[in-house]
Amino acid sequence: MTVEPASLLPVALDAVALAADLMRTRAPGPLTAKGDRDMASEVDYAVERAVREHLRAKTPDIAFLGEEEGLTGDGELMWVLDPVDGTANYVRGLPLCGVSLGLIHGDRPVVGVIDLPFLDVRYHAAQGAGAFAGERRLRVGATDRLQDAVVAISDYAVGEGADAENRIRLALSGRLAATVQRVRMLGSAALDLAWVADGKLDAAVLLSNKPWDTSAGVLIAREAGAVVVDLDGTDHTTASTAAIAIAPALADRLIALIREVHPAASGS
Repeated sequence: MTVEPASLLPVALDAVALAADLMRTRAPGPLTAKGDRDMASEVDYAVERAVREHLRAKTPDIAFLGEEEGLTGDGELMWVLDPVDGTANYVRGLPLCGVSLGLIHGDRPVVGVIDLPFLDVRYHAAQGAGAFAGERRLRVGATDRLQDAVVAISDYAVGEGADAENRIRLALSGRLAATVQRVRMLGSAALDLAWVADGKLDAAVLLSNKPWDTSAGVLIAREAGAVVVDLDGTDHTTASTAAIAIAPALADRLIALIREVHPAASGS
C-alpha cells in the first residue's frame, strides 16, 4: 500500500480527539491487574475499543495494535495505540498522562499524535512535514551544555527482572544527577518525548521500547529536530531496545554518559 503519511494525519487526529474526550469525561473505573504493580483502568479498555472501531471504519486495510487487547489485521502499515499512557498517574488524578497514537510503516513511525487532555495540548507530526502543538511548530531546545540540561528518565521497572533493570536505572539516575541540571521522572513515555520536541526537556532516556509507548513520540521528537537513538547510538527503530531522544547539541555527550553506565550501551 502506497500512502502519503500526511494524508492519514486527519484520521489520527480525529481518533485521538475521541480518546481524549473519553479520558476527560469518564472516571477511571475499576482497575485490572496486568502483572506486578501494573494495571489498566476501565477507561484504558474503553478508549482502545473506541479508537480501534473508529480506525477500522476509516482505514479498514491498516492493521491495529493496542496495548491492552493486541493486534488485529496485518500489512505494511499499522496503527499503534497506548490508550492511556501514564495510567498510574491517571488513576491518581495526576495530569501527566495522555493518549498516544502512531502509524508505523515497516520499522519506523510515519504519523504520530499525542494528546495530554488534562494539560490541554495536542502534539502531532507526519513524516517530512514537521511537528506541531496545535498550529505552533515545534523545535527542540538549544541547550548545549550537559550541566544546563533537564533530562527525563523512564519509570523504574516492575515485574520479572525488575531488580536487575532497576540497578541500571539507579546507576544512570545517579550519574545524570551528578552531571545535568535536573533529572525528571514524569511517568509517561509519550509526554517525555513530546516535551523534548517542545523544548521543555533537553532529553528523554527511555530504557524500554514498547511500540505503543514510543512510536508517536519518536516521530514528533524527530520532526522537531531531536536525535532519536537506541542505547548503542544507532538510529531508533521499532526493533530498538530503548528510545533516547536528545537535543542535537547534547547528543554525543549524553550518549557517551549512558555508555559509561549501561552494559548494553557499552557492549559489555
